[in-house]
Amino acid sequence: MRAMLEQLITLVEQGPVALARVVDTTGPGPRESGAAMIVTQAGEVFGSLSGGCVEGAIVESARQVLATGHAVTDRFGYADGDGIAVGLTCGGEIEVFVERVASDRVPMLSELWRQIADGRPVALATRLDTTAEWKLLRTDSTEAWHDVDRDALALLTAGRSGVVGADECEADASPRPRVFVQVFGVPARMILAGANDFVRALSRTGRQLGYRVTVVDARETFATAARFPSAHEVVVDWPHRYLRNEQEAGRIDGRTVVCVLTHDTKFDVPTIAAALDIEDIAFVGALGSRRTHAERTERLRAAGVTESKLARLKSPLGLDLNARTPDETAISIAAQILAERGNATARPLDRINGPIHR
Repeated sequence: MRAMLEQLITLVEQGPVALARVVDTTGPGPRESGAAMIVTQAGEVFGSLSGGCVEGAIVESARQVLATGHAVTDRFGYADGDGIAVGLTCGGEIEVFVERVASDRVPMLSELWRQIADGRPVALATRLDTTAEWKLLRTDSTEAWHDVDRDALALLTAGRSGVVGADECEADASPRPRVFVQVFGVPARMILAGANDFVRALSRTGRQLGYRVTVVDARETFATAARFPSAHEVVVDWPHRYLRNEQEAGRIDGRTVVCVLTHDTKFDVPTIAAALDIEDIAFVGALGSRRTHAERTERLRAAGVTESKLARLKSPLGLDLNARTPDETAISIAAQILAERGNATARPLDRINGPIHR
């Protein structure tokens, strides 16, 4: 839903829409909790929930919700590919909540967007009943809301979306409504050193993957927002100095990715050395040929970088995709980052036994 938030606000300002979100999943599935789809009164559809498996049924539910104003919950399980039942062919189960969103929700949606844009952890809590009541939760929220705030805030702190509370029909000393807590945590950072075509391509790919992308280069002529429209910020500074300042400010954590794509020793060596000095950084990679890597490694050793730190450097950067163009290279690099992040093999799925989604 994060990627569709601006579009949702624009559409709601024009008239009521139906918002469908995956609120719970079991087993393998095409999308995670929080995946969203918007259906307008004119029948326009934006986004997807399952890659085509259940969207038709959700559109029908959306029409019902727009007509009645009452939210509904749809559940889909496994459906045989040769059968007629609507469901998932991957074998998992999903729960989808469909609600009517009108102009009265614009202020809260706008505030949610501001909180996300400012890089502040925030969550949208939604009652999973016909009322579809909303509340914005922040880490400093104190106002009680249906006795679920404590569990909801725990999810926000953990940076994980989920369902809290219980069905009112369940035996409980103090029944609580089920509430979907969609967490919009501070996104992981991708810091790209350099101001060239490879950086421009990777900034696009990184943003699509949900990273907050920073491009940093000391050359003011090349490091401009106009040349890198997909980057969240473009900084004119020496990359190694920028990294150290960001570390001291506490803006680099164990999810941060640093890729050095400068092809210039006076930039490469100090930037890589500064990145490897940050012990809990998630990924440090450097683009270049094997010859460039060998020469650069010797310069890093001469600069005092230890062998244990050098072992963390991913260089030459990227998976073997025979990538040639900047866009192909960006896919190669992104694939390696995803594989490292998920502790995956990066091998073709048709050559691996076992479940696809682990």
